[in-house]
Amino acid sequence: MPEKYSRNELGTGFIIDTDGFIITTNHMVEQTEEIKVRLSNDKEFLAQIIGRDTKTDLALIKIDANIPLTPLKLGDSDKLEVGDWVVAIGNPFGLGNTATAGIVSAKYRQLGNGPYDDFIQTDASINPGSSGGPLLNIDNEVVGINSRIFSQSGDNIGIGFAIPINMAKQLLPQLREGRIKRASLGVVVQDITPALKSKLGLETDKGALVSDVVSGGPAEKAGITRGDVILKFDGKSVRNAHDLNFAVASTPINMKVKAEIMRGNLCLNLQVRTVELKEDDDIEPLSEVPPQLGIKLQEITPEMVKNYVLPRSYGLFIVDLVDGSPAIEAGLIPGDIIIEFDKQMVDSMKTFKNMLAGVQEGDTILFLVGMEQHFLQPLK
Repeated sequence: MPEKYSRNELGTGFIIDTDGFIITTNHMVEQTEEIKVRLSNDKEFLAQIIGRDTKTDLALIKIDANIPLTPLKLGDSDKLEVGDWVVAIGNPFGLGNTATAGIVSAKYRQLGNGPYDDFIQTDASINPGSSGGPLLNIDNEVVGINSRIFSQSGDNIGIGFAIPINMAKQLLPQLREGRIKRASLGVVVQDITPALKSKLGLETDKGALVSDVVSGGPAEKAGITRGDVILKFDGKSVRNAHDLNFAVASTPINMKVKAEIMRGNLCLNLQVRTVELKEDDDIEPLSEVPPQLGIKLQEITPEMVKNYVLPRSYGLFIVDLVDGSPAIEAGLIPGDIIIEFDKQMVDSMKTFKNMLAGVQEGDTILFLVGMEQHFLQPLK
């Protein structure tokens, strides 16, 4: 039997108030069994996780200290300009209390990690162990949270990325409550490429092109249809799909917002009411459903289509497979999309469960996955 091992991970964080709340990165704390915080005076405290957000890689932890704490002042990352001097504070390679200086190399960087990428790029040295540390401006205000580096060797080569502090400030109230809720319009959008602009006869390459609309969602109720181009949302210009996703996620839930739409040669102003986004954690997993297939599935959402560049917006997404299961023997792999079950369309988890209810042990099921057919026989 494999033995269970544990290891220590080193990261950084910074105190934001005298109650002991500390901001750090989610990837530093999400799989931890115990978190120890060592202050600059070498005093150590156990910390508890208050809230995490995988989408922005932010986490809020807390210590109960019996000594006075001095929080850092949170600045305004929107005021940063390319070329501004910044200082990164961190714990590179466990050395602790290390400061490195550099400039803001770029803003609004998207690294392909999700729809909420909006990184500050800096050449201030950020190395392993510095993740979660503060990025300070010349006024000693936090303008970013050191998050990751771009490197082929694993060491710093002058390309580091920080989460804008304004994003963290916006999420702090929800992180304190332990759960992040985001708004949704119920649309799948994409950038307007030169090819799409020519093919669809669009007058501009600015905006977010609506490629799919969720049936019964707020966008459909507002009159938004496939092929529309969203130019403005809540009075703010939309340059691309990322802009829209970010703007919608920053909007309060159940709020009526004005959207400027281009439909052909017509410019329309529509009112759309946001709803709560169904996050991955809210999606019902399918596991141990008899007969045992050794497969875990989840319904495809518009957000998944965008985040993972899925080829279709319907069917069931294979999340994981059990070793030695009928699903693996049939040739299925994580990331496949089940479209049909015995030549019947699979449009929801409920439909899939109803179909499984009529299957007996030893029966063979015909799955259409993507454009390939797989024969799967449940375990006896």
